[in-house]
Amino acid sequence: MIKELREVTGAGMMDCKKALMTADGSVEEATAALRKAGLAQADKKASRIAAEGKIVAATKGGRSVVVEVNCETDFVAKDAGFVAFCGRVAEAAVSVDGEDIASLPASVEEDRSAMVSKIGENIQVRRFNGIGGEGTTSGAYVHMGRIGVLVELEGGSEEVAQDVAMHVAAMDPKYATKDDVPSDDIAKEREVLTAQVIDSGKPANIIEKMVEGRLRKYLEEVCLVSQTYVKTGDKTVGEYLEQNGAKMLRFKRITVGEGIAKKVDDFAAEVASMAGK
Repeated sequence: MIKELREVTGAGMMDCKKALMTADGSVEEATAALRKAGLAQADKKASRIAAEGKIVAATKGGRSVVVEVNCETDFVAKDAGFVAFCGRVAEAAVSVDGEDIASLPASVEEDRSAMVSKIGENIQVRRFNGIGGEGTTSGAYVHMGRIGVLVELEGGSEEVAQDVAMHVAAMDPKYATKDDVPSDDIAKEREVLTAQVIDSGKPANIIEKMVEGRLRKYLEEVCLVSQTYVKTGDKTVGEYLEQNGAKMLRFKRITVGEGIAKKVDDFAAEVASMAGK
């Protein structure tokens, strides 16, 4: 029975033995007790910083998602059980409309609590992004479990979308197309470029041409479709899409732990404190 309970809950041997004794040998009651204990343990660990983790992707019926699941250490991020849990979360997320964590099925939270109990770290399903639907083509790419990208196209194929997602992971463009660049950002960049050449002594019309030329170059660098396609190096992403009957719609890119304030240990201070200095 202990083996059966361990397989069901993932809890340690002694925890399972104690739970079975308390439940008079009932695996069902022992499972419920361990899950409750797991919830309590999860609550205690929830305040600890979890900035490591993994990004996983899933695609189903034209919809693609990338999910970020956090843990406390890189060691746990590589754990087979943790990786499998991340995959289960992605499979659940791809069947959900929108991007609200609260809309995930209750089984995900139960699974998460069991993982906290088994592994002993704070584990959080931080977020998931979705893209695609009827009438569009989507694809996902995950680089080393650290960077996740979604791409949505008009036309094309899932393979083409994945190729472009790989480019986005590598080059990190700010925008999909020039139309996506806010007018305020263009105005600010034009102001900066003008300041750089205003004292050149050149006529105003020449300065204007210089600024507009540099602005075009800037937009080519920050916009996905005008960047040189990294996989071939002989065409732009826009040209690659056109050759494959596709048009860029949008992309989303996330990185593990971005925006989470990580704890920085001061080992010198810690040692000094232990030494009583």
